[in-house]
Amino acid sequence: MTSEVLDAPGKDLAAIDAAAMVGRRYRIVDYYEVGREKIREFAEAVKAGDPAHHVEHEARAMGHAGLVAPLTTTAILGAIIQKRIFEEFLPRYDLSQVLHTEQRIVSHRAIVAGDRLGCVVWLESFRQVHGQDTFVFAVDLTDGDGGAVQSNWTTVVARSGGEIDEDLVRAVAGVSGTGISSGFRCEFAPIRDYSGPAPAAPMVISPDRRFESVSVGDPLPARSFELTRGDLVAYSGVSGDPNPIHWSDRVASMVGLDSVVAHGMLSMGIAASYVGDWLGDPGAVGELSVRFSSPVFVPAESRAAIELTGKVRSIDEENRTAVIALTAMSAGRKIFGRAVATVRLG
Repeated sequence: MTSEVLDAPGKDLAAIDAAAMVGRRYRIVDYYEVGREKIREFAEAVKAGDPAHHVEHEARAMGHAGLVAPLTTTAILGAIIQKRIFEEFLPRYDLSQVLHTEQRIVSHRAIVAGDRLGCVVWLESFRQVHGQDTFVFAVDLTDGDGGAVQSNWTTVVARSGGEIDEDLVRAVAGVSGTGISSGFRCEFAPIRDYSGPAPAAPMVISPDRRFESVSVGDPLPARSFELTRGDLVAYSGVSGDPNPIHWSDRVASMVGLDSVVAHGMLSMGIAASYVGDWLGDPGAVGELSVRFSSPVFVPAESRAAIELTGKVRSIDEENRTAVIALTAMSAGRKIFGRAVATVRLG
């Protein structure tokens, strides 16, 4: 847990609020129930075609208790929590100026339909350098017995104290709905002593990819995933992300973008699907870490493509795991500065 404020001009009240929040744990009072149809909708949105996401008997045949949620499904809950944190604890920051730069997800076990997820969240670190404020939020997700399910680290950068563009505010208000509308009530209760979640329930995986068949340097087959404006609208709806830079040319232009752009978590979700398909079991993706470097621009009347490739970087014989280095390209640009997955092999 760190807090560092450098070159702060005078009394930067926003930075003081943020620094004071570092390390304070909060439990979400309610639980988030993972719905069967939400899994199917989210899987469609992130191009995840594995039967474990869509057909119950296929998921059960692999040993799972129900439909398996795509790895990044928890972005739905993460977006709700982050929005409420800024509104309640960091109100001096303009949410429209918050930029998601990195995401790390560690899966302790696959999330399945019917899971009731508890959540503990905290600001793990805060750093201010030359007017740019960087936050790292950490989240522990647990099952109904308090066992670890998933851990997330979200890095965002934000600015405070800048001049608000009223034309942009009006434009966003004119095209946006009422915001995230999942119905989930995000209320915080402070925690004084927190030692982390209980151990995870036994892992159930059935990957087709065997440890003995994998060697360092092996390439993953290249795959291309196409995106249209309709895909961006669909993901906005299923994920609860109301930001109009993903579907409004006018708003995208006002913030200096050449076109509307795909959500960073949509591209990460597609990368998770790519790795899960290679494994033969999406529940066998143990960790995925991505640094977002360039947006995916999606034209109005044609398709954008995300080209994914991968290579086995290392293997762990004792744990029967492998580390995969991923490369994602769109229109000749690398959209991930760094992307690494740790996978469990059969």
